[in-house]
Amino acid sequence: MSIHALSQDTTATKNTGKLIEFLSAESYNIKKIDSVDFLILVGHVKIKQGNTFLFGDSIIVNTTKNSLEGFGNVHINDADSVHTYADYLIYNGNTKKAKLRKHVKLTDGRGTLTTDSLDYDVSVKIGVYKKGGKLVRNKTILKSTEGVYYGITRDVLFRNKVSLIDPENSIFTDTLEYNTYSQLANFISPSKIISGSRIIKTKNGNYNLGTKKGYLYERSSIDDSSYFFIADDMAIDDSLGLGEFRGNALYKSKDSLSFDLIANNIKTNRKKDILLATELPILMIKQPNDTLYVSADTLYSGRLSDLTRKIPKARAKEEQLKDSSLNKYFEAFHHVKIYSDSMQGVADSLFYSLADSTIRLHNKPILWVNENQITGDTIYMHLNNKKAEQLRILNNAMAISPVDSTDYFNQLKGNSIIVDFMDGKIHKMQTKGSAENIYFTTDDEGKFIGVNQSNAQIITIDFNNDEPVKIVFINQLTGKMTPMFDLPKSALKLNNFKWLIDLKPMSKFDILSPKGN
Repeated sequence: MSIHALSQDTTATKNTGKLIEFLSAESYNIKKIDSVDFLILVGHVKIKQGNTFLFGDSIIVNTTKNSLEGFGNVHINDADSVHTYADYLIYNGNTKKAKLRKHVKLTDGRGTLTTDSLDYDVSVKIGVYKKGGKLVRNKTILKSTEGVYYGITRDVLFRNKVSLIDPENSIFTDTLEYNTYSQLANFISPSKIISGSRIIKTKNGNYNLGTKKGYLYERSSIDDSSYFFIADDMAIDDSLGLGEFRGNALYKSKDSLSFDLIANNIKTNRKKDILLATELPILMIKQPNDTLYVSADTLYSGRLSDLTRKIPKARAKEEQLKDSSLNKYFEAFHHVKIYSDSMQGVADSLFYSLADSTIRLHNKPILWVNENQITGDTIYMHLNNKKAEQLRILNNAMAISPVDSTDYFNQLKGNSIIVDFMDGKIHKMQTKGSAENIYFTTDDEGKFIGVNQSNAQIITIDFNNDEPVKIVFINQLTGKMTPMFDLPKSALKLNNFKWLIDLKPMSKFDILSPKGN
């Protein structure tokens, strides 16, 4: 039976869309009250309007106004795409708007929204709740005080005290957009994402709970038990443990390693414990009362146990790797610069192994320790508690220091040089193999007396407050003291002498310069 037959002369329905049609019920009754026609349907009621079907235990249809009121087990089947259920329903057939109350449920085949009060527009498939609601999608549960469901796109906009809980993540925010099909969550207000010990904070971004991939913007941060990350933009893939951080990215370690890393681009692999930093990267190794800054074109960090190439042994005695926290290395290559208050340097590449606490500098390395310039083919810097304990300069080793503010230089040269430190200052310097020395002597007033030119198998120099106080020559000593003005200036420099002070980083800000070495 069609209700259209009961209302074809009423003005309320002349300019509307399709009218409500009665399909079936166990019983029905027609009543007229104050010129308004009502159709009272009871028992497994089924009604249709276009592609929309309405069901209920009992329904009263106002045929004059093309509206209805439903009671008990109400169900709206919206073109087989969205289904809504409730205990009570008011439906306007002209506007196709429904008010569902008590035990309301909406489902689109992927997610199920429950609330006690929902206003649903059938024509555009939009549902609104304002008194609390919950959406369940598999093991994901979202709650909020207010929400808007968009049936065409399957998006739900949650507002006010929003929470999303699934087995791996807990999200808390004030506004969140979630798609029940793609499982994509869009963050459009300050949000906190908790995943185990990891806490992500963002104001703008998205995260897909299905693919576990996310993109975060506007200076988002990640705070884990062992590190802290902040950057202008982030891309994360938790399924593979990968991440990319762009724009003023900062990585801070929280473990015993105590280092920071900044760059405009940092890529990470959490499963393999890898960091790759490019675009003006700077590594900051925190030392007692000092910090060692390292910059290069590229900085890389990984696990020593994953290295496929063999690293030359740096110390005479090396124990097997037992402490997992020391299973790490840093590598910097091309245009390496080093700065700390007590030491500065440049090189083409650097390798720092935590297992042996040694920084290896390769390809034309230069170190400046106070006024001393040290060069060689390779330099090993042995650390103790992250402070320089010893330098080993291998092949073509040379140490140069200016004499006051003059153009004269004390020089030490040999096949190798070992520099020992005490309390951050040079304590002893020793060269072995074809050792050569040029040393300028002065009187008590600091005036030059002469120049000492010596050769020996081993030359040892003791220091006090970084000043040489004693020189010892061992084996095959030859040498002479000459008034310095009796010699041409060219004779006052050893072979391959190069004073490279212009390359020295003068401050921690100087290593930010993109200029090559």
